[in-house]
Amino acid sequence: MVPREGTRMAGLREREVGRIPPKLFANSVMASQDFVRSLGLQKRLRKHRGCVNTISFNGDGSLLLSGSDDRTAVLWNWQDGTPTFTFHTGHSNNVLHAQFMPFSGDRSIVTCAADGQVRHSQIQEGGRVITTELVDIELAVHRLAIEPGNPHTFFSCGEDGYVFLFDLREKDVTELFKCAKVDSFSGDTIELYAITIDPRKPSSFAVAGSDEYVRVYDSRKIHVDGGSSFGRPIEYFCPPHMIGENEDGITGLAFSQTSELLASYSYDNIYLFSREHGLHFNNIEVGERLLMDETEGDCHINTAPLPFCRDKLPVPQTFKGHRNKHTIKGANFLGPNCDYVTTGSDCGRVFIWRKKDGDLMRVMKGDKRIVNCVEQHPSGIVIASSGIEKDIKIWAPGENPDEVETDSCCSSSSDSYDSIYFDDYMISLDLDSSDEDEEEDEDEDDDEEEEEDDHSISSNEDMSDIDKYEGAGDHDSEG
Repeated sequence: MVPREGTRMAGLREREVGRIPPKLFANSVMASQDFVRSLGLQKRLRKHRGCVNTISFNGDGSLLLSGSDDRTAVLWNWQDGTPTFTFHTGHSNNVLHAQFMPFSGDRSIVTCAADGQVRHSQIQEGGRVITTELVDIELAVHRLAIEPGNPHTFFSCGEDGYVFLFDLREKDVTELFKCAKVDSFSGDTIELYAITIDPRKPSSFAVAGSDEYVRVYDSRKIHVDGGSSFGRPIEYFCPPHMIGENEDGITGLAFSQTSELLASYSYDNIYLFSREHGLHFNNIEVGERLLMDETEGDCHINTAPLPFCRDKLPVPQTFKGHRNKHTIKGANFLGPNCDYVTTGSDCGRVFIWRKKDGDLMRVMKGDKRIVNCVEQHPSGIVIASSGIEKDIKIWAPGENPDEVETDSCCSSSSDSYDSIYFDDYMISLDLDSSDEDEEEDEDEDDDEEEEEDDHSISSNEDMSDIDKYEGAGDHDSEG
């Protein structure tokens, strides 16, 4: 019997008879709703002794890199579920972001942390690790942005509002600009929590933080000598109803392959911006007299900075249901064509929406408390998540007996019981009841903590011997 055209089985048959190339078939599967619905928890990666704040795959997806409150970085063979190499980053506080540098053989790694440092770690032959301090500021550095395909240059942003440009071939670091609130009367600094580079236009990058605006810059138009274009965004994005109203800020940013920009707002939703949502695109100047509201029928302009014609601005696609209040959470695209949007939540779930209409497709139990990071494999049908717990979870198609699906824990209008519709069926959950799987996980975690305490290393000791790499594990720190 020949499967009905357009179904998953039909696609499998086309692949088996050679009519669909394997790469094209994999992309079609990842873009399908079947892919999202089939995701299940397949592995738990356990090594860290603190919250896992950052996870990222290398270029070919063979390794996963993680960083933690324990100040170590771990390289994982995620398919086997085993750590291949662990080293101390040299940071004195929680590691907040870690990235492989492209085309470095996965031996060049950059990190930033709550200690205000950005560091470069180089894994040498024999396992020796050389870490170099690139910059040290007083406040936390939250995020790094690697220029696609460039093994040398990257950006950082932190709570002091500064954006730095690094070139690993140079000794000096370039201080690009300090981000301040658009109301020049106050001059208050914007604490920056997110930075991302447009993969289609690497000269374009966006930053966001403690106010309501996403700022987009062109690195070619930033003059470090104090020129007129110094530190001036080429575009601003903000949901119309938040202009001049939001004080909670943005915690996560991500560009799609087509330059769409995803922004996760604290105490609010996730929004998808494209070119037509830009304030400059809509002829709205953001500056000293922020979006002044012109009174209809005369030339009088109010002196208060009121939103200008907000009802006439296009409204971006909105993704609702999660909760983002207590930690710095990212937001990401899923699928080969960025067909889905995903994030973590204060309720310990991983949320996945369909991008084109904002429909919530899946909610998966990813942490007992909070999920902060969700990352997709660069080519495979795999995602990884991490949060307040000490492990990393690998999700792939397959059954998952531990998985719980609900959105009720993130609904501000519901305290204990809610239900959500997934297409033609409904799943309900009583959130006040505890499930046996969670209790079993807690028991396992308690046992692991006792074992780890027996082998713990004090903060004053040299932690280079946590793991050995190619028979050695020496660690040198410079700077």
